[in-house]
Amino acid sequence: MCDEKMTILKQLPDPLLTWYRTNARDLPWRRTADPYRIWVSEIMLQQTRVAAVLDYYDRFLAAFPTVEALAAAPEERLMKLWEGLGYYSRARNLQKAARIIAASGTFPNTYRELLALPGIGEYTAGAIASAAFGRREAAVDGNVSRVVMRLTDCWDDIADPKVKRSIRQQIQEILPETETDMRVFNQATMELGATVCVPNGAPRCDACPAAGLCLGRRHGTAKHLPVKAGKKSRRIEEKTVLLLLRGGTVALRKRPPTGLLAGLWEFPNVEGALDEAAAAAVVANWGLTAKRWKSRLTARHIFTHVEWHMTGYALEVTGDGPAEFFWADAGDLAQRAVPSAFARYYTEAETCLKEGTTWDGW
Repeated sequence: MCDEKMTILKQLPDPLLTWYRTNARDLPWRRTADPYRIWVSEIMLQQTRVAAVLDYYDRFLAAFPTVEALAAAPEERLMKLWEGLGYYSRARNLQKAARIIAASGTFPNTYRELLALPGIGEYTAGAIASAAFGRREAAVDGNVSRVVMRLTDCWDDIADPKVKRSIRQQIQEILPETETDMRVFNQATMELGATVCVPNGAPRCDACPAAGLCLGRRHGTAKHLPVKAGKKSRRIEEKTVLLLLRGGTVALRKRPPTGLLAGLWEFPNVEGALDEAAAAAVVANWGLTAKRWKSRLTARHIFTHVEWHMTGYALEVTGDGPAEFFWADAGDLAQRAVPSAFARYYTEAETCLKEGTTWDGW
């Protein structure tokens, strides 16, 4: 990086910290130095909006107030509390790491020790080390990267690993020296990116404490930055979901222990967008007899690399079906973690179970 750009970054901490102490959002994980609570928040916030995390964070800590409680939690209870947040491997890695910490008897307090835990990468290790322990460690997420690229008017590909490493090194060089400032500097930079130097359009330069430093603002290029190589298009998968209702219960089954949505509960489904006749053949192949059918239910769910287009049917059946089927009543359904990909069908199942299995007009 040229001297001019590094000089700009070195001037960032003072105005940024002054701005943050007046303008920061009041978030619960910012009111504590407890590494456990900070860690839980950082994992929940990965690829998830703050507004979506707040209620989950409170419920999660009420259920598992300590790392030992999380380590000892039944997986079904853990998954149910995570239901709807997505990226469920985060919750599993959280518990794996909690068991390691509980077994050791002490919470790791250095960047390297934190980085060795399951589910903790460079950003999360830096965020915990700085906020919880006052360590002089950079924490660079997408918000921080965007701030740096705009401040320095840098047109390198932000997705390039070399560029990511360079940004982390730049932030590491400008970190404050005092523990008090170190605890909040990373949060302040992220806050600037999340609320002022926002993504997907023009930044709010009139509200930015670094506006006078910013090359992107000076050159009129800020709204075009950062540059990111085009993403690959998502793969489309067609699925047919069957809500199989029998005597006040609905069929569930567990997904495989590895892969997408591993180990969670789902409504039985098959590949392809089947019409009613083809769906009836699937039901019969499962050893069930279809008695009555409800209207077709369509839904779509977007994952990072794949998009599900779902056709669904709710139907009353007789028979037991495959051994993998679990026939859940309303209480059983409420206790099991069904991913939000099936939200449309979960709501329909709740309605059908509440009303019973006799539906007028079928």
